[in-house]
Amino acid sequence: MKYFTALLLLLISSVPLSAQSILEYKLEKGATFTIKQDAEQVITQEIDGATHELINKINGILEFKVLMQRDSTYEIALTFKDLNLKMTSSIQGELMNVHAKEVNEDDMQSKIFSSLLNSPVQMVLAKTGDILEVKGGDRLVLKMAEASGLEDGFSLNMMKKSLQKEFGSEALSESYKQMTFIYPKKPVKIGDTWKNEYVGKLGAKNTWTLEALSENEAIIHGRADVTMDVTELATAMKLTGTQQTRIITDPASGFIKIMTVEGLSKGNSTMTQMADQEIPTTIKSKISYELMDSSVK
Repeated sequence: MKYFTALLLLLISSVPLSAQSILEYKLEKGATFTIKQDAEQVITQEIDGATHELINKINGILEFKVLMQRDSTYEIALTFKDLNLKMTSSIQGELMNVHAKEVNEDDMQSKIFSSLLNSPVQMVLAKTGDILEVKGGDRLVLKMAEASGLEDGFSLNMMKKSLQKEFGSEALSESYKQMTFIYPKKPVKIGDTWKNEYVGKLGAKNTWTLEALSENEAIIHGRADVTMDVTELATAMKLTGTQQTRIITDPASGFIKIMTVEGLSKGNSTMTQMADQEIPTTIKSKISYELMDSSVK
């Protein structure tokens, strides 16, 4: 009887452990993941009773290749394989329309963004998805600036500083944490929640929930309180809001299959040319990532 009771207790105590799973990246050297990214950002500003709407659309193809596997991190090459940008203003019309694969030698923006393609940067990725380091962003910025054709030293430096804010090592780390930094440090079961956060121009305090788990997919929902703090030469923007994220990942590799991020933030922006008058500003955004292809070589 004592033996039976001990065995029963052992079985009961093991049930919660067996129901828990370790969610993390499990990547093999040589593995390649190709991701399609689509993003739309609608910026609405109320200026002296009038509404100005600025729409930014970005879509592209990203390649992540695993260069090295260590005990707790991976070294990954991130390469832009395609990139298209379109910016329109309700007042000024089309401000930018660039297709990186279609180089227009008479268009500085076209030459700059074309030089971005097929120039990998390296990132160090933790198993949780936290990006610990990005190497090569500064070299990429230099290549893009030189592609502009600018020869004046002052203008070239201004171009570098502008590009640094979007494509420098630190900026790339901040941008892609949103896509990768999704996993907990401890085993979880369905219904469990965990938290993480990242900082930068877009800061987020995330709460994640494991909604479903099978052999083929894990479904994760995220909610975040976000802050946007962007300061440029002539403008500044400070907003707060929320963000909802829906993710389907492959438990075998940890890599996403589908991810959708929707956000709404409100606050104020200021412009030097308007004597730093506070302008009520709303940003509504939607970003989607979809796995197009994966392979191991």
